[in-house]
Amino acid sequence: MKVTDLLIICSCLVLGSLGKPQFPEQEKDPKFWNTWAQKTLKNALTLQNLNTNKAKNLILFLGDGMGVPTVTAARILKGQLNGQSGEETQLEMDKFPFVSLAKTYNTNAQVPDSAGTATAYLCGVKANEGTVGVSAAAVRSQCNTTQGNEVTSILKWAKDAGKSVGIVTTTRVNHATPSAAYAHSVDRDWYSDNEMPPEAVQAGCKDIARQLFENIPNIDVIMGGGRKYMFPKNTSDIEYPGVAKHSGTRKDERNLVQEWTDRMKDKKGRYVWNKKQLLSLNPNDVDHLLGLFEPGDLPYDLERNTETDPSLTEMVEVAIKILRRNPSGFYLLVEGGRIDHGHHEGKAKQALHEAVEMDRAIGRADLMTSIHDTLTIVTADHSHVFNFGGYTGRGNTIFGLAPMLSDIDQKPFTSILYGNGPGYKIVKGARENVSTIDYRKFVNPAQSAVPLSMETHGGEDVAVFAKGPLAHLLHGVHEQNYIPHVMAYAGCIGQNREHCRSRSGTASRSATTGLYPVLSSIATLLTVTRLLC
Repeated sequence: MKVTDLLIICSCLVLGSLGKPQFPEQEKDPKFWNTWAQKTLKNALTLQNLNTNKAKNLILFLGDGMGVPTVTAARILKGQLNGQSGEETQLEMDKFPFVSLAKTYNTNAQVPDSAGTATAYLCGVKANEGTVGVSAAAVRSQCNTTQGNEVTSILKWAKDAGKSVGIVTTTRVNHATPSAAYAHSVDRDWYSDNEMPPEAVQAGCKDIARQLFENIPNIDVIMGGGRKYMFPKNTSDIEYPGVAKHSGTRKDERNLVQEWTDRMKDKKGRYVWNKKQLLSLNPNDVDHLLGLFEPGDLPYDLERNTETDPSLTEMVEVAIKILRRNPSGFYLLVEGGRIDHGHHEGKAKQALHEAVEMDRAIGRADLMTSIHDTLTIVTADHSHVFNFGGYTGRGNTIFGLAPMLSDIDQKPFTSILYGNGPGYKIVKGARENVSTIDYRKFVNPAQSAVPLSMETHGGEDVAVFAKGPLAHLLHGVHEQNYIPHVMAYAGCIGQNREHCRSRSGTASRSATTGLYPVLSSIATLLTVTRLLC
């Protein structure tokens, strides 16, 4: 017998000697599974009664980099944080009745970036990588290809229709995802004029921070990071005075925060930069809110100062309290943006805790809205080369080792693995023995197959979870740019308004009298047929 075979058998014997199986006793009984399946079946049958109401409110939760393996791993982590084995746990998004897949490629890229994808799921058209709010006719970094190629977003469509609109993110508010909601830029990295080439500034192209306040000047709620891009160059940050990397960056010497404050002083506008200020607000006395909580991106939730930095859930709660006061409803974009950053750094622990926090925010939004008049969608812009495996046992810590050794180099390996990234390490000419380090700490990148300083995106489809009015229109496999068209159709905004008018041409539509007469008739027919049969 080979030594490798002996090692593997021994590891299995050790696992087998740990006592009873690591799963609930009730799962041994077939009745448990049959009862669960029957309950699920009955719930599925009710979905034939389609929700064809008009969507007063529209919410898009975007987990940046939250591919399907990340969703599964986050589900297990959520359960384990609650003392369960994890696999049987439900994420809030798991409860959504409709699930589809979105193809994420950019017009010029098989494996996409967050800018081109944001243009797709916010503006309804696919675009080139690295560009936001412009069509594929625009070329990255070429300022002169901007004019005439601008495309508008669902946030603007909602604002033009009289709804309140908001952006909440854990990244900079002028990062790739949120910027596609309001900006038209041929380069996602033009955060302020400091990051732009002089010739682009001279040609009249605007930096993204400036566009945040000028393109759609009355965005009702803006929360995230990115403070330094709003202040004149070398202006000390209010939270980190004297720390050069956090100082203002603007060469044009404009103070965009002060300009916004002056413009909003008679419009119940409030600017806040820490958690205490945010949570002390009375949402009933605030019509416009600008919250910039860090010079750059917000900290990872695992590293967040809970006294000074708000969580994504806390930001979402305040945002909805302000936005829902509009009788015409609202559109809210929420980004769990640092899921992506954790993966790029190979730090799976940070990435998965970010995903769990976004799931908490989804749960909070659910408690504050109604499925009858609010269309909520949860999706990702792209995936990552992240996965987990290795025949781990039920309840194995998601950050643990696989229960076997490699039969090639006789070393252990982590269950979580990246296809590439900073977790590739050679020690004395051989693969690192991860059992000699505390691999559970979030400071250590998970193992990767190919050495890269930053892990890359993945190119596979991402899941789209939907609930609320017209959620069933998200079915099967779609192009990513289909998403805002569904949301606009459900909310009767943008180019999708004709179906919302009665024969007399006046907007009517109640929840029961046929906001969408054809769909309602089909739903009724299906219900009657099922009862008769």
